[in-house]
Amino acid sequence: MSKTVIAVGGHIGDMELTAGPTLAKVVLEGGRAIIIDCTYGERGHPTIAPSVYREQKLEEARFFADTIGAELVTLDYSDGFLPDDEAVAEQIAEVIREAKPDILITHWLHSMHRDHERAAQAAIRGAFLASIPIEEIDAERHSVPMILHAENWEDMEGFEADVFYEIPEEAYQKWRTGIERHAFARGETYGFRFIDYYSALMQVKGCLVGHQRAAAFKTAGHERFALAGP
Repeated sequence: MSKTVIAVGGHIGDMELTAGPTLAKVVLEGGRAIIIDCTYGERGHPTIAPSVYREQKLEEARFFADTIGAELVTLDYSDGFLPDDEAVAEQIAEVIREAKPDILITHWLHSMHRDHERAAQAAIRGAFLASIPIEEIDAERHSVPMILHAENWEDMEGFEADVFYEIPEEAYQKWRTGIERHAFARGETYGFRFIDYYSALMQVKGCLVGHQRAAAFKTAGHERFALAGP
């Protein structure tokens, strides 16, 4: 059965990198995938001006979404300045009410990046707002059945995966094609080999659950889902 999955990231590239293989799998199985990038991530290049890198990041995000067949929503916030307020959550809630996702993916709540933490908080708050009746909003409410935190080496404090999704070869290759357009993922910003790291990580997680590749997540609640498929 096809499903709808929304992934909420702090910067352009965050969910593309971590949740992207799973989103590609969802689309290949006939589902709907939506990426919400809360900020442009435009301050992440050591030699390109933020205004210039912002346009490059937008092009990278669009290319990735088109490659895996996902929809893209970019919120108009600046890298490093994602506010901790209701406005961000309300924008996410609007997408949730319209799309009615089966799964919501976001960052783990503890990170070295404030934008990651605030995006995760806004995503969870947005899920709550989407689930309650609000008279001023003429849209049907929706309760997200499952909220997951993506595995990210920058968000690992207290992270312990309990959900593993097999990533088939076609989904991996679509992810790889899309993510290679991102300069930071290629290691062109500060040298970290993101693509190599996450490719190897999927193989490691696959070893744990009996597949060639798998993506790992942590449930937001107390549920435990192993070897589940979106």
